[in-house]
Amino acid sequence: MEKQLIVDGINETLSEEFELGIDKLTPDAHLFDDLGLDSLDAVDMLVHIEDKTGVKMDVEQFQKVKTLGDVYDLVAEVSSQSKLN
Repeated sequence: MEKQLIVDGINETLSEEFELGIDKLTPDAHLFDDLGLDSLDAVDMLVHIEDKTGVKMDVEQFQKVKTLGDVYDLVAEVSSQSKLN
C-alpha cells in the first residue's frame, strides 16, 4: 500500500472517529500529549485502522508507537510484509 494512501486513510479515520481536526494530524503529533488520546482510544484506533487498511497489526508493536508518524510507518511496514507472505 502506498505510503500517502496509508497517511490519508489513517488521518481520515482519526478525523471521523475521534473528531480530530485534520490540521492536528501531523507525523510529529504525539498520540497522547498532542491528540489527547488515552490507552482505550489507542486500542480503538488500532481496530479502526485495521478495518480501514485491511492490515492486521501486532498489538505489542502498536503499543510502542508514540507519534502519528510512528503509526504511519508501522502500518506501511506491516502492509509491505503482508504482501510478501
